[in-house]
Amino acid sequence: MLATRSELLETIRLGEESFLELKEVKFAASKVSGPSQNDLADELAAFANHAGGVLLLGVEDRSREVVGIPIERLDAVEALVRQACADSIAPPLAPIIERLTLPDPTGAEQPVIRVEVARSLFVHQSPGGYFYRVGSSKRPIPPDHLARLFQQRSQARLIRFDETPVPQATLADLDEALWRRFAPENTADPPNVLLSKLAMAAQDEQGLWRPTVAGLLMACRQPERFLPGAFVQAVAYAGCDVVPAGEGAYQLDARDITGPLDEQIRAACAFVRKNMQIAARKREAGGRVDWPQYDMIAVFEAVTNAVAHRDYSMAGSKVRLRLFSDRLELYSPGMLPGTMTPESLPYRQASRNEALTSLLARCPVGDAELADHRSHIMDKRGEGVRIILERSEQLAGRRPEFDLHDDSELMLTIYAANAEPRET
Repeated sequence: MLATRSELLETIRLGEESFLELKEVKFAASKVSGPSQNDLADELAAFANHAGGVLLLGVEDRSREVVGIPIERLDAVEALVRQACADSIAPPLAPIIERLTLPDPTGAEQPVIRVEVARSLFVHQSPGGYFYRVGSSKRPIPPDHLARLFQQRSQARLIRFDETPVPQATLADLDEALWRRFAPENTADPPNVLLSKLAMAAQDEQGLWRPTVAGLLMACRQPERFLPGAFVQAVAYAGCDVVPAGEGAYQLDARDITGPLDEQIRAACAFVRKNMQIAARKREAGGRVDWPQYDMIAVFEAVTNAVAHRDYSMAGSKVRLRLFSDRLELYSPGMLPGTMTPESLPYRQASRNEALTSLLARCPVGDAELADHRSHIMDKRGEGVRIILERSEQLAGRRPEFDLHDDSELMLTIYAANAEPRET
């Protein structure tokens, strides 16, 4: 979009339009005095909520003259743009930021910054509210239009969210070795057709082939580049509470677990296995037996459910795994589907992400300790919650608990078995 020098210069000559916003950058001492961070956020969110566009910094909008940005201040301007995208827009934006030079009225080349924003998969709120682009300006999105936009870009749409094409991504962002594992042998289908059949790619509104949400989650090495929050944040704490920094070593281990979802599930289970305590208990008949804090099959089922059934339309919200000395907490973004409640989870079955669960059902467990439990990661019989509850209660003597927070996050608490050695 307005990617070449000639395209930019021609559009600047004609003036601002639906896909171009021009802004002069002003300074007071060493700081940027204009545009403000909030102004930048409003403009960029308006592009994302509409059809995408380019913000060009260093060009005066009324005269359409290139005035440039002092080269020693380019870092400060770029930092302001990144801060606006990360801190002033919800969910955050990840634009393409490029430095280049364009000729001023005398013909001298002046540094400018080009910020490209793609049409987003999400609806973005900025400091001024919800904006979209209309011609050469941003406008508040009318309530009826906003409702339709949320419907089009959320889990309420007729096409499931995990089958939605992701605007910023291309098929080149998928690792062929990762998606080929789901393909039938000796298929004659070209890659885009095959990926479409697997619900890993789809055509966007312009007819371009793009990875779907499911495709990125299963066949991209860094899905969080396109889907903020598509990872597991794992922390092991020293005690029973989260203690503020400065009061001793309160964290034993911490890791952001990224990669394709099947790898995230295995790595999260490995994190629990590494950080939980294992007691040695005496047998009545003699000898000892290892007594872990958590049943790893229950942990595997819990992590799988959290990753597979979370709401990926909640950009920036991640699965959180917290390991305390007396319990494991697992937070999964999203409300429960339909009329389900925490109390009905053991008795009912529903899937928010059909394409995703279908792909996970083809992935081997890939963990020697868990392979005897099941050959593949997903089990479509809907027995996961029952396994979590029964096996954890059998080990720890206390039944796990599900809680729904603010209709936006499901929390599972699995209580630890007593790690103190005792007769068995």
